[in-house]
Amino acid sequence: MSSDALAFGAVVFAKDVPALARFYEAVLGLKRIHNADDHCVLRANSGMELVVHGIPRGIADSFSISSPPERREDCALKLFFPVPSLAAARARARALGGDVLGPEREWQMRGCRACDGHDPEGNVMQLREPVLESPRST
Repeated sequence: MSSDALAFGAVVFAKDVPALARFYEAVLGLKRIHNADDHCVLRANSGMELVVHGIPRGIADSFSISSPPERREDCALKLFFPVPSLAAARARARALGGDVLGPEREWQMRGCRACDGHDPEGNVMQLREPVLESPRST
């Protein structure tokens, strides 16, 4: 087994694998390292991997995704990802069918500014932008 298979990561299940993979590539700046008919593996510079995996056809055909998608806020899991700029990620997300809530919904914690959003299939996520802390005056 290659050490690549031992990377930290997550799987997001998708009705439209190519569209969701494009979304995460563009919004998070991930690199596509593997592509197959039913899944795609994306990797961050940190080594974290996000696998976009197709929902089995029988299940995928049983539901539709509205436009804009309905946020799946009743999910027990929310992934969070670092981005260099919330504003840039928000623009890319909206251009690709997802969304990141507006600047008025951002909050600051532990050296970052965070904001929730969702991908084009309604999966809730959080993006975090590093914040340079201002030096304390002495």
